[in-house]
Amino acid sequence: MKSRIRNFSIIAHIDHGKSTLADRLIQFCGAVDSREFRDQMLDSMDIERERGITIKAQTVRLSYKAKDGNLHLLNLMDTPGHVDFAYEVSRSLAACEGSILVVDATQGVEAQTLANVYQALERDHEIVVVLNKIDLPAADVEKVCGQIEDVIGVDCSDAIPVSAKLGTGVENVLEAIVAKIPPPDGADDTPLKALLVDSWYDPYMGVVALVRIRNGILRAGMRVRLMAARMTYSIEKVGVFLPKPTEVSELKAGEIGYIIAGIKSVGEARVGDTITEENRPTAEPLPGFKPCIPVVFCGIFPVDTVDYSKLRDSLVKLQLNDASFSFEPETSQALGVGFRCGFLGLLHLEVIEERLRREYNLDLVATAPSVVYLVHLTDGSLKEVHNPADMPDPSSISHVEEPWILAKIIVPDEYLGNILALCEEKRGIQSELTYIGSRVLLEYQLPLNEVVYDFYDALKSVSRGYASFDYSLLGHREGDLVKMTILVNGESADALSMIVHRGSAEHRGRLLCERLKELIPRHMFKIPIQAAIGGKVVARETIQPFRKDVVAKCYGGDVTRKNKLLEKQKKGKKKMREIGNVEIPHGTFLSALKMRKEK
Repeated sequence: MKSRIRNFSIIAHIDHGKSTLADRLIQFCGAVDSREFRDQMLDSMDIERERGITIKAQTVRLSYKAKDGNLHLLNLMDTPGHVDFAYEVSRSLAACEGSILVVDATQGVEAQTLANVYQALERDHEIVVVLNKIDLPAADVEKVCGQIEDVIGVDCSDAIPVSAKLGTGVENVLEAIVAKIPPPDGADDTPLKALLVDSWYDPYMGVVALVRIRNGILRAGMRVRLMAARMTYSIEKVGVFLPKPTEVSELKAGEIGYIIAGIKSVGEARVGDTITEENRPTAEPLPGFKPCIPVVFCGIFPVDTVDYSKLRDSLVKLQLNDASFSFEPETSQALGVGFRCGFLGLLHLEVIEERLRREYNLDLVATAPSVVYLVHLTDGSLKEVHNPADMPDPSSISHVEEPWILAKIIVPDEYLGNILALCEEKRGIQSELTYIGSRVLLEYQLPLNEVVYDFYDALKSVSRGYASFDYSLLGHREGDLVKMTILVNGESADALSMIVHRGSAEHRGRLLCERLKELIPRHMFKIPIQAAIGGKVVARETIQPFRKDVVAKCYGGDVTRKNKLLEKQKKGKKKMREIGNVEIPHGTFLSALKMRKEK
């Protein structure tokens, strides 16, 4: 019965306890026996467990017998909290009718709390407020309820205090889900209309698609059409996650489950597509999702060019698993053939790179991250530049536009001065400053290229980890931007080229040269590291060579013997420097960009 189904997602800021609450709900409903249970049950990737973050939204079907005696089917979707994975959140919300808003009772409303709850309210979700971590001494339920009502405008008169760690109040959450979240709409006897919410690659089953049935019934053996992709398939398997994948005979209107239909590539299973029956199609497709726009770009190259095709196949599989990730082929003079990849942020970049190394056993070099610049040329044409190496000749450039963001930062009052100084240093323009009790909500307009390098690390550093950060794109604005090239031993390291604001070019060049001096190992010859804008060198550091003691065995005799040996060594080093190659370790490129710590 549709009236007994509840589809809901769990939304919150990072570390407010989404995954722990999901664990307790799974345990309380008896979906997993104690032998098979483990913490972060829905975080399936090793990298999620190690970092303690959710990267992929996961779903599970729970059976719960409510106090009214009825058995309810609860489809739970656990979502990520980090701003880089906001696209995962938006897709999950589209498949649900309600959301559990988890707020840490010790920390209160944070930046991602606002961002996620506004997304839920835009989709007309019923919000169930849960105040987590009430077992901690610093918990203040009344104060946090006041914050939620003042800042978000959600009624907290029936907010549920819980401790997800101890399991306190979990039954009250389940009762509130049954009582407050509406059952799904839709009819079983109408033509099939299903939303493709997510898809991923399974090495045994191929492409698995997560679907939410809006109307009709989906059964194994049916011929279905993907309306946007204009492809037809025969459904091989239909199932649900309990949380283990479990085959069922059919999925009815209002249910969430997975299908396996012999889909081969990412282009065929586009997230947001509408699935309908081939013989009895629906008239109108579902609105789907806004296309995801990458904001940070980076070149990824295999260390060994033999691995190029393996890297390409791995990226195709990852893209199927992550719709917000994009890539296209690229060639670099220094690094050979590789791919220019688009990401939603630096954490997203690090996660993708780590997954390529672990899951596909690839040895990679990543270039400096950059954003999309709009370069207006003197002939009136416009060029999009993702890679600093593609920057046109300065004489042909009329002006350059860079992307700007609106950043929302929530920080305790005592760190306000540090945050203001950081934002001003990053060319920020203050939009708003409001107090939420003893904390401040700051809104700043910032250039995105200042944010992608080290802003998040610096923000956590100057606020001792208490600041929370969220952003949205504002569009492009004109800026005085130049291309800065890094020369190592006279050779351009195009992986480290970057586009910077003219005012901060010298400062950033000096920091980068100092950082590279520490990261590049010493050789048998002197290595100059230079930062240059056009033909002008703005910063330089020198890595001193190892020196072999060639005069160690000269125990006596004329000084000219020693001078002769030293002169011979000097000539050898000069020759070595002319023909020698500088070995730059693989991790140098991203490490070199985390410059803030050395300031």
